[in-house]
Amino acid sequence: MTNIVLAAQAAGQGSGMSMIIMMIAIFAIMWFFMIKPQQKKQKEIQKFQNELTEGTEVITGGGIHGVVKSIDLAKNTVDIKIARDVVVTVEKTSVFKDMSGVPLQK
Repeated sequence: MTNIVLAAQAAGQGSGMSMIIMMIAIFAIMWFFMIKPQQKKQKEIQKFQNELTEGTEVITGGGIHGVVKSIDLAKNTVDIKIARDVVVTVEKTSVFKDMSGVPLQK
């Protein structure tokens, strides 16, 4: 038992630099597989929100499907028609997806 403990202590000496290199490698892997794709996705969503036009079929962050009726840049809001004679006003930042190519279920 003591031989195992002594061997572990001997192996642990001088591993400070290898530990730092290991941490940097783990961070680099996380950056390329998690952080960078998320930033790219957020840029695409922001670009979509900035290019939003009337008549676009969208989905909000709450899952509401509808058609953009008007955009108020001063208040940063969007009026979305979700049913006949039903229009809701939501924050522009809560509109996430363009559904123009996907038919709405009626």
